[in-house]
Amino acid sequence: MLSDNVLFIDAEAIVVDKPSGLPVDEPRDGVTSVANHLESLRFTFLRWPTIVHRLDRDTSGCLLLARTPRAHKQFQQAFEAGSVEKRYLAVVEGVTETEAGEISLPLAKVSTAEAGWRMVIDERRGKGKAAVTMWQRIAVRDGRSLILFTPKTGRTHQLRVHAATGLGLPIVGDPVYGKHGQHGPRMMLHAWTIKVPRAGKPPVSAVSPLPAAFAGWEAPALDDMAGPDAA
Repeated sequence: MLSDNVLFIDAEAIVVDKPSGLPVDEPRDGVTSVANHLESLRFTFLRWPTIVHRLDRDTSGCLLLARTPRAHKQFQQAFEAGSVEKRYLAVVEGVTETEAGEISLPLAKVSTAEAGWRMVIDERRGKGKAAVTMWQRIAVRDGRSLILFTPKTGRTHQLRVHAATGLGLPIVGDPVYGKHGQHGPRMMLHAWTIKVPRAGKPPVSAVSPLPAAFAGWEAPALDDMAGPDAA
């Protein structure tokens, strides 16, 4: 039950810890989604909370819900203004050449009858939307890297494409942009922290613990980064 996975709650917002494999919206295959859990997340409210943003089905971590229409509008405006701070942790195939950097590569959606749709880098046609990601290498183990991603824009599949193309190191377990034959129980992308500013009151702020699949990737640097003012 998602009601057991609440990371933050007040009169305006709920942040839940979404598990990997749980879609946010109801999918065509009919499996259970976050949308099916909204009634259980009412708690003392009569109104169901509403979903403010999306995470990919295979991505775990912080997901923001609004408890009132006014809060939903304010949170959406914060996302549109780029004032929401989100940080993700990912395990990628290979070791980065440098310890940190910025990826600025526009993204566009393409679709074929055979392969369906996916996002691609679009620098030549001029139809892609700007996408910027900051990254920092946190740890290296067994030929793989733990990367802290801080997206400055919120494009579909942004981190997955920027990892695979911008870094040249796809996220482990990515079924679309990853390497065939990768070993791993899930896609190794986790929405680690979120901070949403609010006028006249403290921000909505939450940190999602590393899932079991990330066992062995704990690093001292993460403890410092996950402090109450770090999200």
